[in-house]
Amino acid sequence: MNGPNQFLWYELMTTDTAAAGDFYSHVIGWKLEPVDESPDPYTRFLVGDAGVGGMMSIPPEQCDRMAPGWIGYIGVDDVDAYAARVASAGGAVLRAPEDIPGILRFAVVADPAGAAFVIYRGEGGPMNLPPIGTQGTTGWHELYGGEVDPTFAFYSGLFGWTKDQAMDMGGMGVYQLFAAGGEAVGAMMRKPVEVPSPVWNFYFCVDDIDAAVARIGEKSGTITMGPHQVPGDAWIVMGLDPQGASFALVGARN
Repeated sequence: MNGPNQFLWYELMTTDTAAAGDFYSHVIGWKLEPVDESPDPYTRFLVGDAGVGGMMSIPPEQCDRMAPGWIGYIGVDDVDAYAARVASAGGAVLRAPEDIPGILRFAVVADPAGAAFVIYRGEGGPMNLPPIGTQGTTGWHELYGGEVDPTFAFYSGLFGWTKDQAMDMGGMGVYQLFAAGGEAVGAMMRKPVEVPSPVWNFYFCVDDIDAAVARIGEKSGTITMGPHQVPGDAWIVMGLDPQGASFALVGARN
């Protein structure tokens, strides 16, 4: 995954960047790199020398209406055109296209059910990303959204994503896998009633799920689900970091 119409970056908005950086560097192994040229204090998460995500503080004036959480960035070739397409397809433009000079042009948008994501075009060439599955990369993208068929049609119409397998989960509905130019990279399902609002979940890769679970406890995180085995002999956990942001991990059980 290193081209247009794919998730390429993952950003944490939080209330305590120092504590969050300490948590994720311990649990997932990311190195932390402050970005001096950013207009607001920003920290990149690195796997080796490659940036895979970042973190910034929620502005103080928004803390009463914005909870800590992750958002994904999808690369596009024309941010303004894609923002217009999101709106015409029934989505919403939450923050109009704008530039961070010398870095990127971006817009914050949402699908028709309200799940937010960012569309962006970077100033540089293709990103030098580590192989998927490397500890610290993102191994799965899961949408808790609206009804699956219209939701898939929205994303497929925008980005050309294609259907992979569909799994019947009984009362929870269909778990529809999707591909973004190759093998399946994620899935969509109807939002469970206990989830407050539609949201994209991102599963960060770890080498040993049980060791990662122990590290979560060492840094005062909370496990909300798992470890649970999934197809392909992988194991997943979902949790909350100490500031309350949801996150998920995927890895082997050694």
